[in-house]
Amino acid sequence: MSTTTPPVIPLLDTPVERPSPLARLGLRGRALDIANWVTVALGIYLLITAVSVIGAGFKLATAGRAEELFAFASDPLIALMIGLLATALIQSSSTTTSITVGLVAGGLPMATAIPMLLGANIGTTLTSTLVSLGMVRDKESFRRAFSAASVHDFFNLLAVVIFLPLEIMFGLLEKTSGYLAGVFAGSDGGLLTVVFGGLGAAVTAVTDPLADTIGLLGGLLPHPWGGILLIVLGVALILGVINLIGTLLKVVMVGRARRILHTAIGRGPLSGIASGALVTVMVQSSSTTTSLMVPLAGSGTFTTRQIYPFTLGANIGTTITALIAAFAFTGLEGQLALQAALVHLLFNTFATILIFGLPFLRNIPVHGAELLARLGAENKMYVAAWVLGVFLLLPAALILLTVLL
Repeated sequence: MSTTTPPVIPLLDTPVERPSPLARLGLRGRALDIANWVTVALGIYLLITAVSVIGAGFKLATAGRAEELFAFASDPLIALMIGLLATALIQSSSTTTSITVGLVAGGLPMATAIPMLLGANIGTTLTSTLVSLGMVRDKESFRRAFSAASVHDFFNLLAVVIFLPLEIMFGLLEKTSGYLAGVFAGSDGGLLTVVFGGLGAAVTAVTDPLADTIGLLGGLLPHPWGGILLIVLGVALILGVINLIGTLLKVVMVGRARRILHTAIGRGPLSGIASGALVTVMVQSSSTTTSLMVPLAGSGTFTTRQIYPFTLGANIGTTITALIAAFAFTGLEGQLALQAALVHLLFNTFATILIFGLPFLRNIPVHGAELLARLGAENKMYVAAWVLGVFLLLPAALILLTVLL
């Protein structure tokens, strides 16, 4: 009876861990570890506060006319492009989805928010593509790395191609998320309502004082500038906080995350999906999970097919940030915010079950990624056209045409 030896993974193929930024304060050892975790907790507190500020600012700026303000985005394709372009530019789907949750609580129509959330799923895949460019000087390594990176692109594009028409025709995500949000936050949800409603009330009791204090700034300027100021402050705070949380969690968790990745990727698709979700929840960044796996593919340690399930798990794991952000609100606003967060979770879960579960769909992203990687390895113009066309030029052109026409 033979046994299979797990692949030996060179340490040089994984990213170097950076020291905690708090080390600059002179902290070391256990004191530094405690300070890291306290700062992460403070970051989550500020994230929830910032989302609440965005909701208040949007409500103040629109004065109840959110649908009129976003009339140009009523076309689902345009809303999709807004989510894609915003995420590609700021390189964080967590930021885009957290902002969207706040906007929904402030009055953004769910029909507009859902395509924006789907677009964020496509925009976040740009990160893995950019990481793979680090191997561009070695043709064969780049082919492997770019294939592993772009399989994320192809999967999320295929998921949107399938689920956006279903959403337009049947409201699949809106109805399912609305039902679940009602169970968790509605008035007739029984024990679940008590638990989640109580948790939400406890969180807002802690975060509301700071959010209300920041909200006073909105009253210092005339309409709509006060609301716009709050939105800008909230977005800036989210950008800074998510970057801080991601940096600190990389310091305290990335070593454990890497061990999970090394152990699980080669042990089958379900293990890969589960480990991808767990690693992403641990480090609060799908960009970090990407940076962990793309170099492994480029070095030949794992194939695109082995990396593929891990990226699907990363899709699911990254939705935790929006769920945390939803606790910034209570009552009807809280239910709407939770519904928006659940849309992101359900979309990624449904897409994984459907596409990876059906053999004739499962291999499409892999074949597309491998073909594009072969072409890109031979001629880098294919890579440039893919990155600029899909993530920047196409969405920007569609949005501009809609505004002008």
